[in-house]
Amino acid sequence: MWISHRMGSAKTWLGLSMSLCVCLMMNLITMVLSESTRPPSKSQGDSLSDNLLLHQRMKRSWVWNQFFVLEEYTGTDPLYVGKLHSDMDRGDGSIKYILSGEGAGVVFTIDDTTGDIHAIQRLDREERSQYTLRAQALDRRTGRPMEPESEFIIKIQDINDNEPKFLDGPYVASVPEMSPVGLIRTALMNMDREAKEYYEVIIQAKDMGGQLGGLAGTTLVNITLSDVNDNPPRFPQKHYQMSVLESAPVSSTVGRVLAKDLDEGINAEMKYSFVDGDGLDAFAITTDLSYQVGIITVRKPLNFESKKSYTLKVEGANPHLEMRFLNLGPFRDTATVHISVEDVDEPPVFEPSFYFVEVPEDVDIGTTIQMIHAKDPDVTNNSIRYSIDRSSDPGRFFYVDITTGALMTARPLDREDISWHNITVLAMELNNPSQVGSVPVTVRALDVNDNAPEFPRFYEAFVCENAKPGQLIQTVSAVDQDDPQEGQHFYYSLAPEAANNPNFTLRDNQDNTAWILTRRSGFRQQEQNTFYLPILIADNGRPMLSSTGTVTIHVCSCDDKGLVMSCNAEAYILPVSLSRGALIAILACIFVLLVLVLLILSMRRHRKQPYIIDEDENIHENIVRYDDEGGGEEDTEAFDIAALWNPREVQVAMKSRQDMMPEIESLSRYVPQACTMDSSVHSYVLAKLYEADMDLWAPPFDSLQTYMFEGNGSVAESLSSLQSVTTDSEQSYDYLSDWGPRFKKLAEMYGATEGNGAFW
Repeated sequence: MWISHRMGSAKTWLGLSMSLCVCLMMNLITMVLSESTRPPSKSQGDSLSDNLLLHQRMKRSWVWNQFFVLEEYTGTDPLYVGKLHSDMDRGDGSIKYILSGEGAGVVFTIDDTTGDIHAIQRLDREERSQYTLRAQALDRRTGRPMEPESEFIIKIQDINDNEPKFLDGPYVASVPEMSPVGLIRTALMNMDREAKEYYEVIIQAKDMGGQLGGLAGTTLVNITLSDVNDNPPRFPQKHYQMSVLESAPVSSTVGRVLAKDLDEGINAEMKYSFVDGDGLDAFAITTDLSYQVGIITVRKPLNFESKKSYTLKVEGANPHLEMRFLNLGPFRDTATVHISVEDVDEPPVFEPSFYFVEVPEDVDIGTTIQMIHAKDPDVTNNSIRYSIDRSSDPGRFFYVDITTGALMTARPLDREDISWHNITVLAMELNNPSQVGSVPVTVRALDVNDNAPEFPRFYEAFVCENAKPGQLIQTVSAVDQDDPQEGQHFYYSLAPEAANNPNFTLRDNQDNTAWILTRRSGFRQQEQNTFYLPILIADNGRPMLSSTGTVTIHVCSCDDKGLVMSCNAEAYILPVSLSRGALIAILACIFVLLVLVLLILSMRRHRKQPYIIDEDENIHENIVRYDDEGGGEEDTEAFDIAALWNPREVQVAMKSRQDMMPEIESLSRYVPQACTMDSSVHSYVLAKLYEADMDLWAPPFDSLQTYMFEGNGSVAESLSSLQSVTTDSEQSYDYLSDWGPRFKKLAEMYGATEGNGAFW
């Protein structure tokens, strides 16, 4: 069987010729390979004999070959591929050709009578380049194979039906500006990214070496010029004007400066710093990396009164430089910043900022113990008014002069009660009360020997009836609220009235203790069972103070060892027949009788009390007649206030009132006289204020004056209307109802309708 292969179209004639040449070459190569694969022979004769026998045995009607067909056939009829023919085929149709394998019946078909093979689908070499098929010749009547099955290949020949393609397009490329020649070459010298950053380049590729008839493909290349540091920073303005309040806190922002750089990224990073100026210690500058701006902040507190303006020279520089562009520099620039400090109304400031005062606790009331000084730090220098924060001085021990700032005592100090006073003095601007400054003042009350020593407790001692002379019965000690610097030292002795006491004596141990000793023996409970021993205790202060303490000594019966058995003398006083229970019953009866007597007396006193005034009766309805009236505007003889302002009249003002005798003794004798003689009126007023505060029984008025006449200059004329009832004229008091609720009672009394009587 042989295979024929022809083209059914003149269009593919060139391809068919090339296919035939390739088939002949392939057959020749196959024969050579088959000869080379045979086993070697022992001799030339044997080889020829074997070849002859082999050709006789292996002779087949099938001829191995390949079919070649061009891709992309565009005709309407099936494309003829080739022909299969067996030597046993006599042309009578007794042979049936069958095609099997890849694409059989789908892509390729065979005429089972003639053996012609056609392609019924469009072939694409780029999708599949060859097909492997098998052919077989069968007896049409019996179906028996007439030939062994043979395998052949149909190869798809390529035609130029695909243009070149850029698989990864469009392409993106980045080239540093100012770059040297590379694979993609720049057409211009010194291309500047700041002038143009993006470029689009179209690249074309042609096949067949660019010859006529070849196909071409294009792609787009986006080229970006990457940045390099070839532009120095520059301030858009050389002078900045800023302002800041003098009250601005430390680290607060004053303003911002910006040096522009045409570069980007790391090449545009900036570092700001001060290089000159008179405010290097007052201000600081930092760099905001997000926006590449310089932020000027306050480094220390500002003061408008000491310095009103500052001038600084700020520099902005690129920290990352490229050596090949240094000739384009310098990569830094400077600008001048003027900062004005604005005045703020500040509270008064104390000098010094803390006061420590030591004053004796017996200082007179009204004594100036410290001069407090504050000033307005502003240029206006407003007047200052002083006061004390009363929450820091709840006891009101001190007073400060409102204008001078003199700190004085307003009450007696007592170190034993309060030894330290921590007060706060306030200073307020007169024109702006909201501006208030404060200063702490610590007052220490120094100790003065103003407390006499005394026994810390009640001493009660016991002495046995069989005590011997010189026997110790009690050890006493004393305490003193004072605290002298040299320490406490007490002196003990018997009081003058007990200096010659025949029963007991006292020994001072010189260690702030004393012993009470018996002077005799033979104490008897029947004679005297209790003794009282007064002891004089003195301290070592200046002046020396002393007090008398009493020790109670009981006489007790003791055993031979000196142990107390009984200190009660009732066994010697009561009769033998009177028991303890009977004595308790007698005392209970006496107590009941006393209670009954007190109850009876209380009931009698209750009966003698007057009846309570009826609630409906109003004492304000009583009419009181005055014999005279008070003075008018020209009455200047009633009270002379000049005594408060003239120090020479102080003694006159201290005299007792002539118009009314006080019901109790004045406490002025407790106020030190030295403070009343002080030249300052504040001392006198504070002393009188303390006297009034301490006098709980004083009348509720300061003075009582008798006015004997009415002044000629009084615009009110006569104030009395009590005598008007003696006239026959009618008076109307209806206007009293217009005077408000305070005159409601008078309106009811004098503006009454007919039928209501007047109260006289």
